[in-house]
Order: sequence, then C-alpha cells, then structure tokens
Amino acid sequence: MKLLHGLGSPTRKRNLASPAAAGRRTLAAVGVAALSVGMAACGSTGMGGSSGGSNSSGGTAITTWALSGASNDMFQKSFDEWNKAHPDEKINASYFATNAYKDKIRTAIGSDQAPTLIYNWGGGVLKGYVDAGKVMDLSDIVKQNPALKDKFTPSVADGGVIDGKTYAIPLAPVTPVHFYYNKDVLAKAGVNPPQTWDDLLAAIPKIKAAGAAPISIGGGSKWPYLMWEEYLVDRLGGPDVFKNILANKPNAWSDPAVIKANTMIQQLVDAGAFVDGFSSVQADSSADLALLVSGKAGILMQGAWDYPSVSKIDPKFISSGKLGYGAFPAVPGGKGDPKDVAGNPTSYWSISSKATPAQVKTAVDYLVNGLWDQSYVDGMISSGEVPPLKGLDDRVQKAGDYPAAIYKMTNEAPSFQMSWDLALAPAPSAAFWTQLDLLFNKAETPQQFSDNMNKTIGQ
Repeated sequence: MKLLHGLGSPTRKRNLASPAAAGRRTLAAVGVAALSVGMAACGSTGMGGSSGGSNSSGGTAITTWALSGASNDMFQKSFDEWNKAHPDEKINASYFATNAYKDKIRTAIGSDQAPTLIYNWGGGVLKGYVDAGKVMDLSDIVKQNPALKDKFTPSVADGGVIDGKTYAIPLAPVTPVHFYYNKDVLAKAGVNPPQTWDDLLAAIPKIKAAGAAPISIGGGSKWPYLMWEEYLVDRLGGPDVFKNILANKPNAWSDPAVIKANTMIQQLVDAGAFVDGFSSVQADSSADLALLVSGKAGILMQGAWDYPSVSKIDPKFISSGKLGYGAFPAVPGGKGDPKDVAGNPTSYWSISSKATPAQVKTAVDYLVNGLWDQSYVDGMISSGEVPPLKGLDDRVQKAGDYPAAIYKMTNEAPSFQMSWDLALAPAPSAAFWTQLDLLFNKAETPQQFSDNMNKTIGQ
C-alpha cells in the first residue's frame, strides 16, 4: 500500500507521518525520577543505547529511524524544531525506504540494536516487541502525564496498549476506511449511496445497466481485499470475532461470521460487482481510484489516505461536487455496530527497552512535550489531515466537509479496528493475503479459507 502497513506486509497507500511539532521542555521531575529508577538496569548497546551519546553539557542525544519520501520532510521538520529548542536532547534521524525500513528494524530489534525511538504501527508487530521485552512499558509515564492518554480518541490510543499496558504513543493522523462514491455515476443509475447490504446488492445491476462497474477494487495489489473482509466480519459478528483470532483461540477463523462474510464476498464476485479484470488493477498506483474519478466505476472502498489523490487525478472532481463518501453499509441481523470502523488508527512511537535512563529521559521529554502541541495540530489540520485528538470539532469543521466527516466517523466509532494484516503477526499476515487472493478469485471456498487460516493460529 502507499500507506505503511505492518512490518510483515507490503506498503499501503500513504506513509503515516505528521507535520512538525515545536518542542517545549517541561517534563515533570517525578516522571524523570521514575524513569531513571525503572531503567537503571537496562543496558546500552549498539544503535539502541550507545548510538545516542551524551553532549558536553550533560544532555543526551538519541536516535530514531523513519521513512524516506514525503514523511522524511515531515519528520525532519519536527526533529529540527525540537533540536533547535533542545540542544542538549537532540534527536538524530536516519531515513529508509519502506521495505528497507521494515527489514532493518526487524533485524535491529532482534539483535538489540534498535534506535531509541521505534516507529511502528501497533498491532501484532508491537505485541511481538512486547512479548520479547524489546520496548518499554510507558504506563507510568502516561499516569504521570495524563495528556498522553486523555487527549487522544480512545479507540486510537488503544492501538498502543497491549494487555492493559501502554507501550506506544500515537504520532500521526487517523485514516479510517470507508466508501467513496462518484455521484454522477450513481445519479445516472438512479441509486443512492447504499446504507445497507441489501441496498448495495440492489445497486449492482442498476449501475451495470448504466454502463459503469459497480465497484472498483485494486485486486492486483491484494491488500484492498482485506477491507471487505474486516468490515463484513465486524458487521456480522462484532469486534470480538477478530479479537479471538488475535488471542489465538483454536479454530477462531471458523467463526460463522468469517464464513458468512466470505460467502457474501463471493456473492459480490458472482454478481459481477467488481470491475472487469479487478485482480490486475493496481491500488498502489491509484488505478482503482482513477476508475472511480473517471466515471468508470461508481463505488470504491479505500482509506482516508486516498483523499489527497483525488484532486491529483482530477483537480475539479471534489470542487464540482462529484465526490461522495460514507460508512460501510450496515448488515441487517448482524451483531456489529454500524458505526464501527476499520482502517489505520494511526502510527506510533515506542521506546527501546535497551535505552539508557538518560536516553529514555530525552525520548520521553520529546513524546510529552514535542508532540501534539499547537504547531503540530495546526500543521496537520491545515494539510487536510485529521488528528486523533478529542475536542477538535470546530477546528476540523472549518477545515472542510471531508475532514469533519472523518473526524465524526472516528470519534463516534464504538470500535476502531486496526487493519487485520497490520494487527496480525507477520506469518499469519502473509498467509492472509494469499488466502484472500484465492477467495476473491474463486480459487477456494469460504470453508477452505477458514481451514487454511486456522493453520496459522499461534504462528
């Protein structure tokens, strides 16, 4: 995807990174004292600890790795502003392409050579770090600095929580997955944006009769398949179905909601809902979005990360009122709340458990005081992105209808389910992509999908 998505899976649509944050250095002394005691026994090896080093004034520089490309500029601006205001607590950043970063951080984590600040996406990968003792428990820091939790939308903050303890702090905008519409195509077909699954099924033949594909999907990139899976399973069975999968409960993939969801997906395939040749359409190059914007398809399910690309394809598409958007349809009789959302809550910073107490102090000082200040939030909103913060209704509303809709969708969601391939550990995530590709292309049955995925439980 163009957005980073999990160390065990390829990249998704947009790199999650935020605009700059101006630093303020006011970390509570009690927090520093607790950190120093808690980290006194930690070693200092390789890139995790010794790569930071101390300044002559007694402060400590730390290291981090981040993503090259657009996010390089965003991160570096944040670090530059922090370093200018905090010459004794500098952050030295190195940048890598997506896949290179995933390979490098995986190796570094395994050999205790990770940077002080570890960029991650929460989910199964973060849990793996936690289980292996590679990242620091930040729960006490959150208690001593309540804003680190209280300011965030709860469903987003939860992405950094493992077994009731906080190991990661949000750093980027929210990007839920939802339906995009070409209003002209729907109007020509005489249909309204579907509010229920039955509405969607009824719209398919009408859109086809109007000369367009009902649904665009980038099957050639494979990852777009998972969005249909996770939403249908949630609508049918609620969030507990996937929670059981993550908990490695035996045969969790055989839950009736999973099998029913996959039956419904193949129902769409059989009805010709997806664009012809969908298995070769590339989402990574926005070909799926181009089909919607050009009027060749009426509906596209994608993440909020796709919104900026609409104007790149057609500068007047949004201003002319052709773009519509809305939540995934409700499934009558399902256990899931129709307000539940799925997608990427955000990305996160964690702190290496191998950092020295002095390095931990610098890292926490940055997380507490260098992130989510006025400059950071203003920069994010002005770029059309939606911060994962509470209490921004008026400011986001002024930014435009789309940011306001995404903010409302996120804040009203009883559950914000992380994209499954990110939440899963690397081995099950890789198998998940393979099985979805087989499922959508009718190369296996829903039961075979569940049987094959059950084999990955516990890996």
